Amino acid sequence: MTTLKDVAKRAGVSVTTASYALNETGTIGDATRKRVLEAAEELNYHPNAFARNLKKRKTQTIGVFISRFSGSFYEEILEGIHSVILGTDYELLVCPESRSARRMLLHRQVDGAIVFDSTINDESILKLASHHFPIVVMDRDLEGDYILSLLHDNARGVREAFCHLYEQGLRKMAFVAGADDSYDNAERQRTFLNEAVAHGLEVPVFPGNFTEISGYKAGQQIIASGDLPEAVFCANDQMAIGFLRAMAEYGLSAPNDIAIVGFDDIPLARYVTPTLSTVGTSRFEWGASATHQLIDFLEDETPFQPNRIPTVFIARASSTLVNNPSEKP
Repeated sequence: MTTLKDVAKRAGVSVTTASYALNETGTIGDATRKRVLEAAEELNYHPNAFARNLKKRKTQTIGVFISRFSGSFYEEILEGIHSVILGTDYELLVCPESRSARRMLLHRQVDGAIVFDSTINDESILKLASHHFPIVVMDRDLEGDYILSLLHDNARGVREAFCHLYEQGLRKMAFVAGADDSYDNAERQRTFLNEAVAHGLEVPVFPGNFTEISGYKAGQQIIASGDLPEAVFCANDQMAIGFLRAMAEYGLSAPNDIAIVGFDDIPLARYVTPTLSTVGTSRFEWGASATHQLIDFLEDETPFQPNRIPTVFIARASSTLVNNPSEKP
């Protein structure tokens, strides 16, 4: 690979002079600059834009480090981020691969970061965040200088869902958990179990990982045991849909055999049969809010404002035992 040193040698100048010529900085003569540019062209040398920008401490790029971007959940977050970026001079770089993400974060190859990847640990984020490198995290509650934790109000929506089930006389409940390393899962599970304890109930927890297949397997496990709960809360909609599929294969239906509730209000929740009761939130707003705050800090050093993205329980057919005029389509 051709280096700046090679260009300097070809042009017969020092490395510093070659750098000045290529970056249009410093005080050098036109003839020298021309000689350096010709040498660079002859050697097919392209300056490292990241390296130049790191020296200037500005790349005009926002990095989004996300565990994956397939599926409507992540798509809506990215749409919210992109909607804000469009009105600025910043570019957007989305990195879904953990090894590349860690390398880019370590070398601060962007001006600021939005992190939604649990494989990037808290220690790394606390170490990297600085006045010149602010970070917004969307998957954990993390306190530190120049770090903003922007989270869902998981507790509110889960409490509303629990009350919906309890007020219908349902007492025998189960919880299907999401990924072990997910902050959202932990908060949803903790809230649901706390509500159960407060109402004198014991709720078993079955493992899942936020995928439809894990919800399906949890459904198979619960149904095959023969000890059916009256209601099941799944930590996200994908698992709830998988659970409904398992029920259908066993000839069971929601809500008469088991009432089912999910979380996220993904578009498919409105179209499955029966329509899925869920806890809704605006993922678009979540992404937009994270980006607004990050850019406001980068441009004007506006302090981060911690807040929770609102959630609301949406009662649909999968958990409503009687006709309810407030049921939403």
